[in-house]
This record gives sequence, structure tokens and C-alpha cells, in this order.
Amino acid sequence: MKIAVFDTYARRNDGLLMHFDILVPATLNDQEAVLNYGRKYLAGKGTSEDRLTTRECRFCHIESAPPELEAIVNRDSYSILEIENCG
Repeated sequence: MKIAVFDTYARRNDGLLMHFDILVPATLNDQEAVLNYGRKYLAGKGTSEDRLTTRECRFCHIESAPPELEAIVNRDSYSILEIENCG
């Protein structure tokens, strides 16, 4: 499975900048759906999801998904890769 990687940044409530990737099937061409996945993730972290727009969430590249990631994306339609200040 090919996945599209969206490089994403959002400001936490304490001011730190979160950096994470939103991973979706490469066939998904709906930017609003990708943003909604990011907003859902931010809401779960207690961060204001209204801070996420196309300016903070941009398509980066397409890559092959390893089997464990493919299973998650098939089950949930997306996955989040936490990179920095996501705790």
C-alpha cells in the first residue's frame, strides 16, 4: 500500500510547537478529510483543533507502508506519526 505523508505542525496550549505526520492512503484526494484526522488527533491531545489549517498541514511525499502501518490505515483510514513535542 502506498501512503501519503502530510507534514503537520500545531501550537500546543502551552506554546510548544507540535510536529507530527498524518498518514493516509495515497488514493485519498480530500485535503479536508486529512485536516479532520489531524483535528481529531489534536482534540485527543487536549489541544485546540481550530489551529490546524492547510498552512500547517502540507502534503510531503508518498511512500510504501510497512505491513503494520498498512493494517492501521486500513482499520482507521489514517495514522499519526508523532515527531516532536506531542507528549
